[in-house]
Amino acid sequence: MIKRSHGAVAAVIILAVTGCAKRTSPAPSPPSAPPAAGARRALEAREGLASYYAPAFQGRKTASGAAFDNRELVAAHLSYPFGSLVRVTNLANRRAVLLVIVDRGPAPAASADGVIIDVSRAAAERLDFIRAGRTRVRVEVLRWGD
Repeated sequence: MIKRSHGAVAAVIILAVTGCAKRTSPAPSPPSAPPAAGARRALEAREGLASYYAPAFQGRKTASGAAFDNRELVAAHLSYPFGSLVRVTNLANRRAVLLVIVDRGPAPAASADGVIIDVSRAAAERLDFIRAGRTRVRVEVLRWGD
């Protein structure tokens, strides 16, 4: 009888120890780097917040070298190559617009708040979030730029 109780105690201890082991889920993968010029890359989609450019940026030079025009359907992204074509969908109302990446952004403070893309005022009007200032969106790459 004593031998059986030792085996039962050992089984309980093993179950208790293995049941208390820390279980970790895999870390989320970081955003992938933009493709090298001429390289093929799978298309991708991300969700986050969108904001739009203030009127003061009208006519200023973008990171791609073009003058910014709030009346055009353009956007800024931190890593997508210039010339990339993206579909931005407002998740609150399902309105969508096609935009070309022409600038870098959003600013670090906005990025820290979850903003993943800055769009022109024309795009924000089509997506219907002017009054809100920001909205939750899905950004889908349809074609990579150079």
